[in-house]
Parts: sequence; structure tokens; C-alpha cells
Amino acid sequence: MHPREALRPAIREAAASIIFIHNHPTGDPTPSSDDIAITKRLVESSKIVGIKVLDHIIIGDNKHFSFSSENLL
Repeated sequence: MHPREALRPAIREAAASIIFIHNHPTGDPTPSSDDIAITKRLVESSKIVGIKVLDHIIIGDNKHFSFSSENLL
């Protein structure tokens, strides 16, 4: 997903912050290298438009991974 598309609703609503959430159908919420790269792009892009990324959460089978909790934002 392109950051422009991910941020469009937040920009439209004049949001000050955002939390990104997606699931891993495999059930393992461990972030892939692509997840880490897109999170970095989302954070950088959000800064440009003045929106703070509070977290990016990956949902798995009865588990989750929080980039914020792991100090990866």
C-alpha cells in the first residue's frame, strides 16, 4: 500500500494522529521485512503532513505485534 492511500482518510479528517492495523492470515503476527519497511515509510510520510503515528499493530491468531511497544516507530 502506498502511504498516500493509507493516509488519505487521516488527512481528509484532519487527524492529528493515526494507528495502522493489519492482519497476517498465517496467524503469526511477527512483522515481515516488508512490514518493517512500509511502517518506516508510513512514519516518514506522516511526519511530512503533520500526523503522528501512534502505533502499527499486526494481528495474528490470538496474538498481536505492536511496533510502538517494541520501540520500532
